[in-house]
Order: sequence, then C-alpha cells, then structure tokens
Amino acid sequence: MGRQSWLDEQTQSPLIDDYVQQLGSFIDAMADGQVDEAEVQAQEERVVALMKEIEPQLDDKTHAGVTKLLCELSAYNLMQTLQAMHTALPRTEFEG
Repeated sequence: MGRQSWLDEQTQSPLIDDYVQQLGSFIDAMADGQVDEAEVQAQEERVVALMKEIEPQLDDKTHAGVTKLLCELSAYNLMQTLQAMHTALPRTEFEG
C-alpha cells in the first residue's frame, strides 16, 4: 500500500476524516450509534500504543511538527463536531 495523502489533491481539504471512517475500530464503535466508555478506552489504548511506537522514530524537528499537527488536527476535529452540533440544534423561539 502506498502513502496515503493527508490532503485532497484538488480541494486541499484534509482527508483524515475519510480515513477514520474506514477504520475497523471506528466502524465497530459506531455500529450501534453510541460510543461507550469501553470503546473510548480501547481507542485511547490504540493511540497510546501508536505514540509509543512512532515518537522515538522522530528527530526533534519532525517531532515538533508532528506534535503541532496533532494538536491542530484535534482542535479542528473538535471545532467541526461542535459546529455540527450547533447547526443541528432546533431553532425555536420562546413565546411566553
């Protein structure tokens, strides 16, 4: 398998969310429409294992860049989620 690009070639939009939706662990966790504590814990364990595997392979400059990327990506994902939740809220006005 070749390298998966992080960005769509034409739109320059991040593709990571598309890859997430193909992860078996994500598909399994979302199958019932709910994410329980055990599923979150299992995901954390996968993340920690990958961090322990990959972090020692990075030189200081690459480590700093990847750390910043992970932080920005986490912020982006959280902002997208919050914006989607806000958009989905019913728009009602109080008629008192």
